[in-house]
Amino acid sequence: MRCLIGPAALLLVASATSAQQTPSARAAVDSVLRSERFVAPAQSIADAVLAPRYRNVSLTEINSERTWFINELGDGPVTMEVFSKPFHELGGLFLDFRAHRNRNLTIRSNVGLELIAARDGSTTPVALPAGVRISDAAWSPDGKSVAFFGHTPDGSHLWVADAATGKARQVTKVPVLATLTTGFEWTDDSRQLATVLMPEPRGSMPVESAVPTGPQVKLAEEKDKNRLRNYASLMATPHHQALLEWHTTGQVALVDVQTRAVTKIGQPAMVERVDVAPDGKYLRVTRMKKPFSYIVPVGNFGRVEELWSAAGAVVAKLTEEPLNVGVDTSRTPTAPGVGGGDAARDGRREIVWRPDGPGLWFLEQGSEPTGSDTLAIGDERPRRKDRLRQWLPPYDSAQITTVLENGSRLSTLRFALNGKTVFLSERTGQNVHEFALFLAEPTKKYTVARYRADDVYANPGTLIPEFGLMPVANPFAEFGVPGRVIRPVKVSSDGERAFLAGTTYDRNPTITGPKTFIDRIELRTGEKTRLFESGNDRLSERVLAYQKLDSVQLIVSRESATEPPQSFRRDRDALVQLTQNVDPTPDLTRAPKESFIVERPDGFKFKVNVTLPPGYQPGTRLPAMFWFYPREYAGQAEYDRGARTFNRNAFQVFGARSMQILARAGYAVVEPDAPIVGSAGQMNNNYENDLRNNLAAVIDEIDRRGLVDRTRIGIGGHSYGAFSTVNAMAHTPFFKAGIAGDGNYNRTLTPLAFQSERRDLWEAKDTYLQMSPLLHANNLTGALLMYHGLGDQNVGTDPINSPRLFQALNGLGKPTAMYLYPFEDHGPATKETLLDLWGRWTAWLDKYVKNAGPNGKDVS
Repeated sequence: MRCLIGPAALLLVASATSAQQTPSARAAVDSVLRSERFVAPAQSIADAVLAPRYRNVSLTEINSERTWFINELGDGPVTMEVFSKPFHELGGLFLDFRAHRNRNLTIRSNVGLELIAARDGSTTPVALPAGVRISDAAWSPDGKSVAFFGHTPDGSHLWVADAATGKARQVTKVPVLATLTTGFEWTDDSRQLATVLMPEPRGSMPVESAVPTGPQVKLAEEKDKNRLRNYASLMATPHHQALLEWHTTGQVALVDVQTRAVTKIGQPAMVERVDVAPDGKYLRVTRMKKPFSYIVPVGNFGRVEELWSAAGAVVAKLTEEPLNVGVDTSRTPTAPGVGGGDAARDGRREIVWRPDGPGLWFLEQGSEPTGSDTLAIGDERPRRKDRLRQWLPPYDSAQITTVLENGSRLSTLRFALNGKTVFLSERTGQNVHEFALFLAEPTKKYTVARYRADDVYANPGTLIPEFGLMPVANPFAEFGVPGRVIRPVKVSSDGERAFLAGTTYDRNPTITGPKTFIDRIELRTGEKTRLFESGNDRLSERVLAYQKLDSVQLIVSRESATEPPQSFRRDRDALVQLTQNVDPTPDLTRAPKESFIVERPDGFKFKVNVTLPPGYQPGTRLPAMFWFYPREYAGQAEYDRGARTFNRNAFQVFGARSMQILARAGYAVVEPDAPIVGSAGQMNNNYENDLRNNLAAVIDEIDRRGLVDRTRIGIGGHSYGAFSTVNAMAHTPFFKAGIAGDGNYNRTLTPLAFQSERRDLWEAKDTYLQMSPLLHANNLTGALLMYHGLGDQNVGTDPINSPRLFQALNGLGKPTAMYLYPFEDHGPATKETLLDLWGRWTAWLDKYVKNAGPNGKDVS
């Protein structure tokens, strides 16, 4: 049941200039704010929040035959009924224990699957039984089949669909164990799927004793100096450890997609990743290992990567990472369950299969140079060599050979499908050198590009992979994450040429939009030929996939500032439209907007965007809502660099929480940048002054332009924006109301660092205290609405922050409200919560901003 805003309130949000409410309207607003059931906003707001953006399609996942695309069909925000299904929370790992899978597969799956023809955009639906939801659809290497997870309330199975007919069938008899391993992999012959199944037999799930057997225990040794963030989800008891091992122990298996025959490989283990060799004779298997920990999340637990034979025997250990309790910052995750950096930096890294046959390639640093431990004071330490190495069966130490020794660190190992060419990069500071290495002459580097990593104008583009795909952001992502597979570099049939895709940015991006391009490069000479370059006259075009590069047969996306992206098949200059995407909120897209630069008293200049209501009449002074998120900079130059990649021709996509939706309720929505500026590591010394000066400069300018009534302004933000919202209300007199979501309001609760602040509380005590709005709550002006997800997993924004600030404001007699949402994480996800928030936001702003008198109170 929801409490809907009544007709009187609907009239209220339609009037931007009204300064009075009828008694019935006031009662309706108060009813919404006091309701303990989910509420909903006015229909015009609800329509924008739930607009079916998920129906729009972007064609990127093309098959190897370049004939079909995958499109997973969404059905909008998840419902609270699904979101609240019971789950276990174990060190940042959230598990749907009924279905034996990661909770994300339950709450973020899709309702269906279709295949879209690259020829003309026609669709072939994949038929599925009622009640089966899907995720992780992936093409077979031969491009003829699509595999995907099919999810039911009781478990997940692997399914395979035929691209020619759309007919699908379940290929696993035993459910997959998608807890730690949330993906699968095709074998190169397209005949089998590598996965992790539930082990047989399997013992019962551990049951916690009804009678406690002891206290929760954590110990820190004197030598430990672990600057750990405040992880929201940590294991705490031996029972948690037993549950984690039970939930994640599964059976590695190969499943024949035709016969459904299962080949079990090795013994059940806590498997994180499986990667099958191109010839199918070996597997790389990554296992989580004990001991577990009570002070760091699962992402910091130890793991070992092994080479297994097809019979399950451990042939070799590839890498090993011990439990990291915070000392190794390269592996310190930014959130629970999220892994850190390159933990094996001194061991083997970027391990890949040889594409042309058996064997592995990897990078590895050499040993310390002889005599480096006996250097005289002041002598320069000799550099360790970095090496490209090859390892062939039977994978003993005698089969490891060094292909290249390099004076600087190598990275971004890629290869051509023919196995004759390797692509690498080396970097010194900001200077990057990308090169090709022909294995027939491995001592000679052929330059692909030289550039500075921080120079967006000189970036030459990225090597294009095989199979019609475009470059991915992170080819070394973890198992089950898009981009995990190391994609071979596309080269010409003779192996002499490769292809680059990139973007050219103009130095005046607000006037001239960017262009995308594809170049062909002669690997031995570096000579380039431009095969394609997009236009940029009020249109933005980017390449999504390709059919033939040399003849410029591409799949492209074209959009403008007012028209949504559409996918086209481009044959040189000829275009065939493949999608029929729709702008679900055209009134917001075409609403009057202003973008301008303001200057603070100290001369610092920054950008402000303002969205006005559809049909706005110039000269009308509107109630305004600020929405912002401060960021730190070392100076004007660093701030200005952030604008270099602005695309004036891009279509603006509104989400369910886009504050511009308030324009439908008659508000001017003001989105200012909020630069906090200072010397490196000292920016926050200026936080309060910069915050105040930023906001004052913006208000003065929008007032000068006649856009807003400066006596009726609200402010809001999420996370660090929420923290800064409360600070703004405590340190300035400008705002009649505030909306703060999932924030931290007491920096002593994050004593070892927060946001970009790297000093701890004892190094910068004054800064921590001055930036804690709870300690200045007595100075807060205006009415504050707080919302917080009770399942907030973000480091530093524990839900306890909101009740403590509410308690303080209540004790000080300040108008405030707090809404705590069950199960929600760091940002609302469910349909019910999203609608509820907008219902309360609009009611709060109508009461305290739109209808506020000079003293900030309801005029009635």
